[in-house]
Amino acid sequence: MQRDFLEPGGFGETLGNDVSLLQAAVGPCQAALAAARGAGMLVIHTREGHRPDLLDAPRAKIDRGAPSKRIGDPGPMGRILIRGEPGHDIVQALAPAEGEPVIDKPGKGAFHQTDLEQLLRNNAIDTLIVCGVTTEVCVHTTIREANDRGYRCVALADACASYFPEFHRIGLEMIKAQGGIFGWVSDATCFVTALDRAAQAA
Repeated sequence: MQRDFLEPGGFGETLGNDVSLLQAAVGPCQAALAAARGAGMLVIHTREGHRPDLLDAPRAKIDRGAPSKRIGDPGPMGRILIRGEPGHDIVQALAPAEGEPVIDKPGKGAFHQTDLEQLLRNNAIDTLIVCGVTTEVCVHTTIREANDRGYRCVALADACASYFPEFHRIGLEMIKAQGGIFGWVSDATCFVTALDRAAQAA
């Protein structure tokens, strides 16, 4: 979860969104993150952003949003959605621990033009626990990409959020429809409990 999407003055707010709606996902995401680390799971972070010269940003993407603030334009946290700028950083509450890989992605999905799949295959991972924002954009796109590549995906509902509560609800319903067309949906509490039980049984 990046500052540009969660904090006042970032890209999310320039699009007219209430960024406070995303804050509710931070606590559950912290709990899931701590549990995953404690269980020795591979934790991978993602950030959406572009090169400073914008050569990797499609014109159609740059043209979206409010004309006064587009990708690459100056904002309160530096140039909007540009790698290396303060707004591109992951929020401090969910900051990567030392050694945790961070995937810089130019699109909404975490697989598009990244080495994420190579990291997963090199570590024999076939199941993904997905948290983040926004539910209907980056989370949904990543889960769909993963599903097409044969990965099992579980979205933690309370560790995801949207500027539009209805989109969040519908996005999760779509993931789990028809017996898990794209994956499954759980929550941070169930995830933490499952890891605790697995540790006790080991």
